[in-house]
Amino acid sequence: MDRVFQLAAERPVVVFSKSTCCMCHTINTLFFDFGVNPTVYELDHIPGGREIEQALARHGVAGDFPVVFIGGNLVGGANEIMTLHLNGSLSAMLKRAGALWL
Repeated sequence: MDRVFQLAAERPVVVFSKSTCCMCHTINTLFFDFGVNPTVYELDHIPGGREIEQALARHGVAGDFPVVFIGGNLVGGANEIMTLHLNGSLSAMLKRAGALWL
């Protein structure tokens, strides 16, 4: 899990994703629409992706993609991101993380 948190801390918004996941695409598109450029790790395409997926599962995030970190903190998956967006707090969170300047 150390590697996961290290990767998550390197950029303001980090998304652990799978290329075949439609909700992953939806959440990435939401970030792009905000003007945020998330760092996306497609676990089914990167070396060590399976190990990252296993580490996330050991941390209680099993099979639920995308897995989103904002400001180095685990926020959750699509449901959590959409809830934050709909209640208006996502943009403030992105600003605090330095991912959004407006």
